[in-house]
Amino acid sequence: MTAQDIINYCQKKEGAFLCFPFREVPVCFKIGKMIFCELYPDDNDFKVTLRCDRETALILREKYPGDVIRGYYCPPVQQPYKNTVYLNRSVPDNEIYIMIDTSYLNAKNKQKMKG
Repeated sequence: MTAQDIINYCQKKEGAFLCFPFREVPVCFKIGKMIFCELYPDDNDFKVTLRCDRETALILREKYPGDVIRGYYCPPVQQPYKNTVYLNRSVPDNEIYIMIDTSYLNAKNKQKMKG
């Protein structure tokens, strides 16, 4: 999986747009005001941070110890609801795409609730 693969996948999501709220890195995707993907494209530290529900986040961290961790560079209140996934390690690409889909839907639903 490449950074461009993730960018292309996120850009196909309805209403999603690319943004850089924290400078050049991370490369972020939002729907409305909600970030659903934070991509860190550094070859030596290639990872993505995605939204998740608390229970699934814990399951994924246990399933992929060290390769799925609590949200990198997230405020403590958000850490239970975000996972950072180190790419091109033990997590299969198809599972990462499912995580992106879930993150997108979570952000979309939160956006709708906020009006």
